Amino acid sequence: MDDLVHKAAILHEALPYIRRFHGRTFVVKYGGHAMIDAALKESFARDVCLLRIVGIEMVVVHGGGPQIDQTLERMGIQSVFSGGLRVTDDETMGVVEMVLSGGVNSDLVGLICQQGGRAMGLSGRDDAFIRATRMDEVSGKDKSGATVSVDLGRVGEIRHVNPSLVKNLISNGFVPVIAPIAVDPEGRPLNVNADTAAGRIAEALGAAKLILMTDVEGVKTKDGSLLSSIGAVEASKMIEDGVITGGMIPKVECALEAVSGGVEKVHIIDGRRRHAMLLEIFTDHGVGTEIHQRSQG
Repeated sequence: MDDLVHKAAILHEALPYIRRFHGRTFVVKYGGHAMIDAALKESFARDVCLLRIVGIEMVVVHGGGPQIDQTLERMGIQSVFSGGLRVTDDETMGVVEMVLSGGVNSDLVGLICQQGGRAMGLSGRDDAFIRATRMDEVSGKDKSGATVSVDLGRVGEIRHVNPSLVKNLISNGFVPVIAPIAVDPEGRPLNVNADTAAGRIAEALGAAKLILMTDVEGVKTKDGSLLSSIGAVEASKMIEDGVITGGMIPKVECALEAVSGGVEKVHIIDGRRRHAMLLEIFTDHGVGTEIHQRSQG
């Protein structure tokens, strides 16, 4: 009986959040270990369906780096790195598009449909809704440590997102599942960063939330304590002060760009934890870190 009462208490805690976000749009960047572990994949798909059923308009943007690496190796295509950065030539771009649009995307669509949802897979090439240009050369280091300029090839920088296609799918009851492939001015594909794509799509849709799934708990203080909520100014200062380091820097920078572009809140959560998305959204304290434009209190 105590267990049943506890479940009822959880539902009561979730109810105000369900009411608040009914009819609003959430964009989720799906990646990390949650994309590899079978139980976590099924759990994620079920959670997406639950959120859609309670009236939240869900959009999923996925990555696929490990799957790309495995396919390149299996096909005998050598991954070329220059200055520590992957170069995406035309042959590699073909594999990237095949894996993201044809493999990862269709698998995720299938999982959501298997859990009772309606999902539709697409990439930024569909209706050319994500337009990009090739990224300028970037600075890297060669084996001797010297600074070199690196041409990353078919890696794109997003210039424009037209949300009409995604909105049409949402209005017809679908969960759009988006591969981060953009189109250049000549109509050719470009590989774009999945976090960045999710952020720009969230901005274009006027999303209430952008959720970034990672393999870490969230943003932590210098002493290792998890921050449940932080303002944009504080987050920027933590980067400047070296408190936020490594792979968390681009995640937080993506969050800062999204909230400055109109997304109400960005949540960085640990995708290795089952139901992390539900626990972050529907509980008072959450399990990750939310980043918002204005400082608290």
